[in-house]
Amino acid sequence: MAKSLMIQGTGSGAGKSLIATAFCRIFRDMGLKVAPFKAQNMALNSYVTIEGGEIGRAQALQAEAAGVDASVHMNPVLLKASGEMGSQVILQGKVHATMKARDYYAFRREAWATVRKSFAALSKKYDILVIEGAGSPAEINLMDVDIVNMAMARHAKAPVILVGDIDKGGVFASLYGTVKLLGRNSRYIKAFVINKFRGDVEILSPGLDMIRQKTGIPVIGVLPFVQDMGLPEEDGMALYQNTKYTAQSRSAAVRIVVVRLKFISNFTDFDPFYHEPDVDLLFSANPTDIENADMVIIPGTKNTVKDLMLMKENGLDASIKNACMRGAAVMGMCGGYQMLGKKIYDPEGVESPYREVDGLGLLDIETTFGPGKRTCRVEAVETSAALPQEEAHFLTGYEIHMGDSHGDIGLFRVRRITSAGKGRESAYVLDGSRKGNCWGTYLHGIFDNDSFRRKVIDGLRMDKGMPPSASCSHYAAIKEKAIDDLAHMVMTNMDMTFVKELCAL
Repeated sequence: MAKSLMIQGTGSGAGKSLIATAFCRIFRDMGLKVAPFKAQNMALNSYVTIEGGEIGRAQALQAEAAGVDASVHMNPVLLKASGEMGSQVILQGKVHATMKARDYYAFRREAWATVRKSFAALSKKYDILVIEGAGSPAEINLMDVDIVNMAMARHAKAPVILVGDIDKGGVFASLYGTVKLLGRNSRYIKAFVINKFRGDVEILSPGLDMIRQKTGIPVIGVLPFVQDMGLPEEDGMALYQNTKYTAQSRSAAVRIVVVRLKFISNFTDFDPFYHEPDVDLLFSANPTDIENADMVIIPGTKNTVKDLMLMKENGLDASIKNACMRGAAVMGMCGGYQMLGKKIYDPEGVESPYREVDGLGLLDIETTFGPGKRTCRVEAVETSAALPQEEAHFLTGYEIHMGDSHGDIGLFRVRRITSAGKGRESAYVLDGSRKGNCWGTYLHGIFDNDSFRRKVIDGLRMDKGMPPSASCSHYAAIKEKAIDDLAHMVMTNMDMTFVKELCAL
C-alpha cells in the first residue's frame, strides 16, 4: 500500500493543483515512485492518457512532474459541464452518461466504487500518492455526497495539508472556519500552508502563532505570490484573471487572437505561443481584436452548437469572416474546426436540441454528431495541402471529440495509437481541411510541436513582409524548467522536514 499525502484548499483557486504538482516533482527527485490522484475533477481542460482515456489536464501535468505516464486511474471521475444539459460524467477515462447535479449525487455510490478501484490500482504500483482535493472540504451542504475531499482522506488514511489563499483576504478566518466546520474530520488536517503572500513574512508571525493556538495545527509554509508560473492552467477563470491570457504587448511581430468561447475547452492548446517572443497571444470576444488579428483561432468547446449560436448572436461570426477576407489566417481546433464547416448535424440530439445548424462556411466540410466519443493519442504527418506547404513535419497530438467530419478532408495523415500506447493502427486516416487561408483539425497538442509551431508563425511573418525568425522556443524544456522552479519555490518556503515526517519518509 502506497503512502499518501493530500493537498486540500479552503476554496477553489487556492493553489492546491500547483502545490500537488510541486510535491510530485519533489518526491520524484527524492527517488520515490510517485503518482498524482484526484478522485473527482470538474474541468473542461482535459488530456488523453496512455490507455486512450480522458482525465483532467491538472493530473496530466502532475504526472509529468512525477516523471510517469498519465493514467485514467489518476483522475477516475471527470465531470465536464455541458451547459443546460448538465455535465458529462467520465469514469476511468470513458464517457458514462450526461447527468444533472441531482442525478449525479444519486449516482455517488457507483462513482465512489470507481474511485476506490483506481486508488487501489495506483497504490499497488507506487511508493507515494499525492492526492488533490477539490474546492473546499467544508461545503456543509455537500458533505454527505463527498467523494473527493475528506471521504478520500479517510479512505487513504492520508494526512492533509490545507492551503489558504491570502491574496483573497481573510486567510486565517478561512483556515479556522474550515477546521471548525469539518468537526471530527478536521483530525486529518495536519498542517496549514498560506499561499500567494506579498510582502514581509514577519508581519504574519503573530497570526501564525495564533492560528496554531486556536486549532492546534501549525503553519508549515508561506508561499510567495507568483504572477505566472509558466505552466498550463486548469480553470477557465484564468482567461479573465491572468495577464498571461489578457495582456497585450502590441510590440510583437505577430498577433494571434483565440476566440474566447463560453464553453471553451482545452485552451491550454495555445500556451506554447505564449512563450514565443515574436507572438502576442490574446483570448478575446472583442470584434475589433478579432478583425485586426494576424491569425484567428476558434478553439475547442464542450458545446459546439451552443457556442456557434452565441457567436452568431454576438456578431463574432461576421468578425471572423471579415478577418478571413482581409487575409488573416483563420484556424479551428476540434469544436472550432466543426464550426468552420458548412453544416453541423445532430440527428439524435446528442449535443443540443437542434438537428441541423449552419456553420461559418469557410471550410468545405460537414459534421455529424453521434453517441460515440473518440479519445486517443495520435501521430500525424502533414500532407501536401498542409499550411504552409514546404517540408512536412512529424507531429504528435491527441483527439478528444464527439462527431465526425466529412468532405474536403486531407490536411494531415493520422495514425492512432492503441493498446495502452504500445500499438499503432495499421492504416493512416485523413484529418483536417484547408481552404485558402482557413484551416482546421481535430488534433489537440499540435502546437506543442516546436517546428510546426514555428512554421505557422513564420508563415504569418512572411504574410506581413517580414523574414522568418531564426529562433525557435522549445516548449517541453520550458515547461520542465517551470516545474523545477515551482518545486524549488515550494521546498524553499516550506518545512520539508515536517512533510517528510508526516509521510513517514
